[in-house]
Amino acid sequence: MKPKKNSLSDLGGIMYSTNPEFEYEEEVDDTVTSPNNQQDLRVMLDKKNRGGKAVTLITGFKGRSEDLEVLGKMLKTKCGVGGSVKDGEIMIQGDVRDKVMGILQKDGYKVKKAGG
Repeated sequence: MKPKKNSLSDLGGIMYSTNPEFEYEEEVDDTVTSPNNQQDLRVMLDKKNRGGKAVTLITGFKGRSEDLEVLGKMLKTKCGVGGSVKDGEIMIQGDVRDKVMGILQKDGYKVKKAGG
């Protein structure tokens, strides 16, 4: 079953063509996720625009968005907190930088603490 298109932007800008030979081409995500030891992740603490609440931010992931979602879910589960994954970043609620760095290093990622 095909996923449902919710808006015009999901259609790729093409609504209707009068050309009888027109073929709509689906975009294929052929991005390959690099192995863990080739990922260079940055872990930082962010408090801006969050009402004073601290958020641990993980950036620098190279690969498919599905793999980033899986990594984010695993980190949230192991830390026992909430969070989200969007715009290529993983946001974990609270200041859990040291715990996140330990988990990522065990999984073979190259991790650096960034920010202040």
